[in-house]
Amino acid sequence: MARFGSSWVRSQRQRDGDDDRDERDETAGDRAEKRQPSRRQGPSNGNYYTPCGMSKHKSEPATPDEATRTSSPTDATAPIRRTLIGPFTARQIGIVNAVVFGSALVLFLATRPLGSGDPTAAADPGATFYRISAETQGLDLGQKAPELSGEDGGKTVQLTDLDGRPITLASLKGHPVWINFWATWCPPCQRETPVLRDAYEAHKSEGLVLIGIDVQEPADTVRPYVERYGLTQTIGLDVTGAVFRTYRIFGLPSHYFIDRDGVVRGRDFGPLTREQVETQLKVILTP
Repeated sequence: MARFGSSWVRSQRQRDGDDDRDERDETAGDRAEKRQPSRRQGPSNGNYYTPCGMSKHKSEPATPDEATRTSSPTDATAPIRRTLIGPFTARQIGIVNAVVFGSALVLFLATRPLGSGDPTAAADPGATFYRISAETQGLDLGQKAPELSGEDGGKTVQLTDLDGRPITLASLKGHPVWINFWATWCPPCQRETPVLRDAYEAHKSEGLVLIGIDVQEPADTVRPYVERYGLTQTIGLDVTGAVFRTYRIFGLPSHYFIDRDGVVRGRDFGPLTREQVETQLKVILTP
């Protein structure tokens, strides 16, 4: 019995000792944990702050609604491409229309006659006169018209037509002659071209001779212009400008009206209206 009692006492003390050690270990563990650097815990959803201050999140699977919203084509960051006709957008169609319209406008301006047959189209002829050199008086009224030739480089140059044949006043004796200096590139010349054409057609049966002297352009440039406007008057080529200087011209278009005797009866510097043409022709067409 005494041995049993002493054994029980030793066993009880051993258990008490173990409890004391556990308590001491737990106390020591608490103290060690308190000595560890504190970590700020984030919300219970698993977010916490890293040492650099940035928020780090644990990845969680997206819900079906969130996945649908993420893959939706109406996302603000995704470009919206609206089609108008088939696969083409309104922007593409607009660009094509602009190109077509621009091409049509250029073609229209390039092919339409710049002149007008309206007799009131050039109310102020001198306003569109294309000046080339210093102003001169031109030939005097009442003087004998010089021959259609001039000096260039010490040589006499004769006026020729589109086919290279010479044109002379001597061969036109007895005819009223209307001389017009012009060029295909000259806007006021283009403007009055229909006026000259129509006036000549109206009076050529009266013996009128109209000589259109193109200044300093080759035949290859002048011929398409003549064909385009359907001109039937005589066309002369003053390639060197020699005749231009002989007649004391200083701009385009310019006109001289010569009677049947070869005398200068009228002159005009600038585009003419049909009314002005008729006034000048009345003087030289009188027998």
